[in-house]
Amino acid sequence: MSKPNLLLVPGLLCDKRLWQAQLDGLLHAAECIVADVSTADTVEAMARGILGKLPAGPFAVAGLSMGGYVALEIVRQAGARVKGLALLDTNARPDSEQATADRRRMMALAETDFERVVSALVPKLLSATHQRDAAIVSTVRAMARATGKEAYRRQQQLIIGRPDSRPHLAAIRCPTLVLCGAEDALTPPALHEEMANAIPGSRLVMAPGSGHLTPIEAPSLVTHNLRHWISGLGG
Repeated sequence: MSKPNLLLVPGLLCDKRLWQAQLDGLLHAAECIVADVSTADTVEAMARGILGKLPAGPFAVAGLSMGGYVALEIVRQAGARVKGLALLDTNARPDSEQATADRRRMMALAETDFERVVSALVPKLLSATHQRDAAIVSTVRAMARATGKEAYRRQQQLIIGRPDSRPHLAAIRCPTLVLCGAEDALTPPALHEEMANAIPGSRLVMAPGSGHLTPIEAPSLVTHNLRHWISGLGG
């Protein structure tokens, strides 16, 4: 039996390295494809661009944070093709006025001091324990630098303009995994409970001791739960 195609969508200032443990751990379970999230500045355009590069036919999609906003848009644009949905450390709500103001301030700072933006993000992305893990912090910084300030600006624009996905959650019919770091400061557990309660038959998983970047902070737990989810997608 052929392996299902699994689209992995990174978050803000992240790239393929976010999913490295899953790319290794799901080698025999799925054909993994990591989306390029550096080029578009709206959720709709990013979803359209990603779909245009995917092989024909059905696929499953897992998105983290901004990648979750894009995954939800992919379901809206190509729902008939989506066999499964995994929403990690993300949120179905639109941006709040305060969050938008904070983003615009950071975008302005990035123009003159991108490194300061990266340094300010680290404590928001990782749990207190993982902020002291040199290898994890180094990976986060390397992904951010590789993404760069121009793509960062586009990504923040996309996040600011994202739609309210809550009205669409009840219509999701594919097997859905909702997973969150128990110490996620950016998209706390309550936001995941809200999504899981609204999506019929979804499964909610908490990652103890993890912050916002669960694929890196809790790699074994994330891989195990993605494998379990993939195994339930059927033919």
